Amino acid sequence: MNASADHILQAQGLSKQFRGFYAVKDVDLNVRRHSIHALIGPNGAGKTTCFNLLSTFLKPTAGTIRFNGRHIEHSDPATVADSGLVRSFQISAVFGQMTVLENVRVALQRKTRWNYAFWRNQSVLHVLDARARELLDLVGLGKWADLPAAELPYGRKRVLELATTIALEPELILLDEPMAGLGHEDIGPVMQLIKRVAQGRTVLMVEHNMKVIAELCDQVTVLQSGQVLAEGSYAEVSVDPRVIDAYVGGAHG
Repeated sequence: MNASADHILQAQGLSKQFRGFYAVKDVDLNVRRHSIHALIGPNGAGKTTCFNLLSTFLKPTAGTIRFNGRHIEHSDPATVADSGLVRSFQISAVFGQMTVLENVRVALQRKTRWNYAFWRNQSVLHVLDARARELLDLVGLGKWADLPAAELPYGRKRVLELATTIALEPELILLDEPMAGLGHEDIGPVMQLIKRVAQGRTVLMVEHNMKVIAELCDQVTVLQSGQVLAEGSYAEVSVDPRVIDAYVGGAHG
């Protein structure tokens, strides 16, 4: 199957076994280029394990993963990130002691010949400031550029994490529950930000908030017990009797 022109990420027969238990089993996944694709399912469905496999933080027991047509199942997260697949985490990961601008500048260094050369003279790194401020303006954090990141409210820390992710210039962004821990007032702005970030890129996200899935996502893959239960648009999967049955117990809340 040669669908790499249409599909940026493909998994075939993806499985992960822990001490005889399959957390993920025979998962086929095709993420279309320049789409927003959601991976959903009730608790214990295997979403996190699947995400860890796709981002190469875990190695599969069986199956293949192709990113832009190249096999990555035996690769490592740093190499995969350099090739254009970048993952954000459910828990905000920012350098609290650095300023907001410095956090973005660290990510920008990755694309320079200096890489993570923290010992470089500050004046050398200041050439990255203009681009860092552009990115902060894009995500609405420009006025907090000189604030220590630790002082940002939680919702803005998540936005800063998105800014640092964009700074790595990824083709594909994997977002692990981007709405987790956000107050109601932050969800709308972060949704709009993800829409902007997705322009010209591909986003694969794990998310529990079904209203967010309904509004943002072009395609939805539903997992249950580590296997693909259903796939299609939100309108299609939300009326699938198997999906409704899997979510009985209030998981739609």
